Amino acid sequence: MKVSLIISTYNRPDALSVTLESVRNQSRLPDEVIIGDDGSGADTARVIDRFKDGFPVPIIHVWQEDKGFRLAMIRNRSVAAASGDYIIQTDGDVLLHPHFIRDHIRMADPGCYCKGNWVKLDPELTAMVMASGRAPRLTPWSAGIVEGNLKWMRSRILSWGFARWFKRHGWAAIGCNMAYFRRDFIAVNGYDETFEGWGKEDDDLAHRLVRLGRRMRDVRFAAVLYHLWHPEAERNIDINARHCADNDAAGIVRAPAGISQYL
Repeated sequence: MKVSLIISTYNRPDALSVTLESVRNQSRLPDEVIIGDDGSGADTARVIDRFKDGFPVPIIHVWQEDKGFRLAMIRNRSVAAASGDYIIQTDGDVLLHPHFIRDHIRMADPGCYCKGNWVKLDPELTAMVMASGRAPRLTPWSAGIVEGNLKWMRSRILSWGFARWFKRHGWAAIGCNMAYFRRDFIAVNGYDETFEGWGKEDDDLAHRLVRLGRRMRDVRFAAVLYHLWHPEAERNIDINARHCADNDAAGIVRAPAGISQYL
C-alpha cells in the first residue's frame, strides 16, 4: 500500500520545518509528502526547497493563491496531486510521534476512515522547540505537555481495543490527524469547497464518509501527535455549522464542489 502524507500549511515556515524534521524521524516513512500551501509567502517555499534536497522521500509543494482561509480547497488539490492509495493528513504546526505513520498504517481498514487525536504543547516547550529547529523525542513525562487526558499514551493493546469498539457509530474528525483511502475520498468528492473560513469542513467530510458506508475508527493510544502552541484567533463558525447541518439534513454524500475539478 503506497502512503501519501499531506501537510497543510500557511505562513509558519519555522513550525513547518519542525514538522518536516519529525517526518524525517519516522520509523516507517510515508512514500511521499505533499505540502498543501494555502498561499504562504517566499519564506515557506525556501524551507520546502531546503528539505527537498536530501529528504528520504519525494516532497511535492502544492500552492494556491492567498484569498483567505481555503483549507478545503488546498486539501482537495493536495489529494489530487497525491499518488498514494492511503492518505494520512496533518498540519504544518505539529510534531509527529516517531511511530505516527507506522501506527496509521497498522490501523488502516478498507471499511473505515481513521480519526486520531492530539496533545497541545505549552508556550514554553513550543518556544524551545521552535528555537532549536529540531523535533525532540517527547514522552508522556516531558515538561510542557498540556495534561488532563491520556491522549499522549501509546499502547498497541489499548489502541486495538479502542479501534474495534470505541464509538463504533460515531462520525467525528480532526483534520490534523486523520487518514482515509484515496478512493473513498474521491467517492465523496473530497472536501466541500463551499466551506470557507475556519471550522466544520472536517466534520462534513466525516459525515459524508459515514453516509458512503465507511465507519469511523478511533486511533486513540496510537498515532500520537503533539500540537505546537499558538495564540487562538477569534473565530466564528456559525455559517459553516449551519452548512454542515444542512448537508446532513439533505443526506449529501458527494460534495457539490470538490476534488473532481482537479482530477
